[in-house]
Amino acid sequence: MTSKAHSQVVQTQFGEQASAYLSSAVHAQGAEFALLQAEVAGRGDARVLDLGCGAGHVSFHVAPLVKEVVAYDLSQQMLDVVASAAAERKLGNISTRHGAAEHLPFADGEFDFVFSRYSAHHWSDLGLALREVRRVLKPGGVVAFIDVLSPGSPLFDTYLQSVEVLRDTSHVRDYSAGEWLRQVSEAGLHTRSTARQRLRLEYSSWVERMRTPEVMRAAIRDLQQAMGNEVREYFEIEADGSFSTDVLVLWAER
Repeated sequence: MTSKAHSQVVQTQFGEQASAYLSSAVHAQGAEFALLQAEVAGRGDARVLDLGCGAGHVSFHVAPLVKEVVAYDLSQQMLDVVASAAAERKLGNISTRHGAAEHLPFADGEFDFVFSRYSAHHWSDLGLALREVRRVLKPGGVVAFIDVLSPGSPLFDTYLQSVEVLRDTSHVRDYSAGEWLRQVSEAGLHTRSTARQRLRLEYSSWVERMRTPEVMRAAIRDLQQAMGNEVREYFEIEADGSFSTDVLVLWAER
């Protein structure tokens, strides 16, 4: 699939249910928001890029603490949701820009911070996007990536990627910690710290949010039940299909 074709899949998948992501508890809540706020505290002069902003939850949490936030996403309908919600919340320092993570329409060194939450697994070229992040960061600028993490085990990895793409055809890859560290380093960024979190996903809302077709839902449930005990135990798969997965929080600097 070409990069252009993939971008069309992403826009179709997320444009049709942009509003659902604004109200999604998984996306609206998380301990990482406090970490992001702590990072920008005292930086009222800062410009922040919310990369792959989705419904804008990162933007809404950090905007009161900084000079400007640019909410950037491949889905224009997501950006429309962000703009409307920002206006309702009287967050006038949030602006929106449309485009792909691999081709950022910003000048070198424009941003003090780049934050990206649950977006990177949709990017067609993680390495290129990371190089773009480095380019638009100021020297000494800080970036945080928060995304679903592949456990690294071949068995667990194969299972995770399978259910992800069955649920959402715009999915590209959940990367392992080792893959993240290598690609961040190759992009010229310096990892400051990594931490692992656990995320609980309620099955019904997880598939409803993406409007996953029934045939794909059935395949996910069949796969869950067909896997061995080690997979079911690691992902804490319950009878209703709900499960847990790992999340990586990675901090790096230019």
